[in-house]
Amino acid sequence: MLSREDNDILIHTGPGTLMGNLLRRYWLPACLTSEIPTPDSTPIRVRILSEDLVGFRDTQGRVGLIDENCPHRGTSLFFGRNEESGLRCVYHGWKFDIYGNCVEMPSEPESNGFMSKLKMLSYPTHESGGVIWVYMGPKDQMPGFRDFGTEDLPREKWRAGYFVQPMNWMQAMEGTIDTTHPSWLHAWKGAADIEDDGSDAPGMYNSGKMQWKFWAHDRAPRVEVVDTWHGWRAAGLRDTPKGNTHARLYQYTFPITAGPGGGAWVVPVDDTQTRLWQMVTVNTAMKASMVVGGYLGLDFEGWPYDDDGKVRNRENDWLIDRESQKDGTIYTGIRGFFNNQDIMATQTAFTDRTREHLGTLDRKIIRMRRLLLNAAKDLDKGIEPPCLDPSLPYSKIGTPDKVLEPGEDWTVLGSEIDPYMNQLREEWQQGGHENGKDVAEVAMIIGTGRMANYLQPRGR
Repeated sequence: MLSREDNDILIHTGPGTLMGNLLRRYWLPACLTSEIPTPDSTPIRVRILSEDLVGFRDTQGRVGLIDENCPHRGTSLFFGRNEESGLRCVYHGWKFDIYGNCVEMPSEPESNGFMSKLKMLSYPTHESGGVIWVYMGPKDQMPGFRDFGTEDLPREKWRAGYFVQPMNWMQAMEGTIDTTHPSWLHAWKGAADIEDDGSDAPGMYNSGKMQWKFWAHDRAPRVEVVDTWHGWRAAGLRDTPKGNTHARLYQYTFPITAGPGGGAWVVPVDDTQTRLWQMVTVNTAMKASMVVGGYLGLDFEGWPYDDDGKVRNRENDWLIDRESQKDGTIYTGIRGFFNNQDIMATQTAFTDRTREHLGTLDRKIIRMRRLLLNAAKDLDKGIEPPCLDPSLPYSKIGTPDKVLEPGEDWTVLGSEIDPYMNQLREEWQQGGHENGKDVAEVAMIIGTGRMANYLQPRGR
């Protein structure tokens, strides 16, 4: 369990907090290109790290993220006019450019020089892969942009999205990296009886459908974690029905990127809401092409989690069906899409971590927390944060799931030294492997309007 002090450091990310100061030293996903698609298009509200901003694209196509409130009387610039390379407050006509400079003050005499002295809060932005990224830290310490494989992605392949989860970012992050819970939280009658499609064999990058069979067969995976230059790599190792070992890979890239698949960017909106981002990179696209039958196999016979159009959330106890829970049809008794179960488990989990008791299955969580806490405290002492160098190979951080060969070292899988993954990357960069559903596409299926009462989807 954590001390009260460490728990508070982890969960608070607003201005002036230790964790907020740390996260502000990195480029973070802020909004989608599609939300401000064209010059002089409608501005949008963006809340991130407990700060209220307005995003807009000016006449020249440049993107600005500035304080939502006009520095004159505080009127919201969300209602402003986006025109002639600036956002104009409709209260008194003052206009500001993407850098926060006041460029017109028509309601004041030019002779007083007031306009030239006025500058409002603005943050640098970078557009990549359909996402507007923002840097909110000290401008004289701004690092280069870390490319996770989106910089050279053609515009026609951009696919990104997010959904808002009603919980603290640590709850969302910890749920994302938990490898044991699918064997329990998502369990359903019949998963163990899924027909073998041939991928329970050494060397096979298994199908999504077989993933569910493996989860049902071995409900106590061995969790292993190794430190890396970007944070850590981990695996949930399960025995398969045919006596092989299946490795489900996870990665943590400091400070907000974690999970299986291509990873998820977990960004605090404030201390009670989180945006969970997914986007296409070379690695998500490769992973999708290696999966037979669709990512996680969401369309096979017996699949129990089809959407039924009903809203499930904390207020209605996720419409839990105790009969289904009792007879094992659905282990939790929570129907609809299986992310209903994830939301229930993570939203109701502890925010007061002085009360928890962790086990060996929580090794990844323990390691991630310690890295974050150490970095936040070090930064407060003037020690620079880790993993800022943009020249490091962020675009080579992959997480393929695989049935291991006898004696195979899982720590190499998907890493920058994995020869098979490097070969696939080269083929992707040359335009090959166009089949498969990318992970961001699946995120948008999960986060559709069907779940809008607790997930607010944006994307495509």
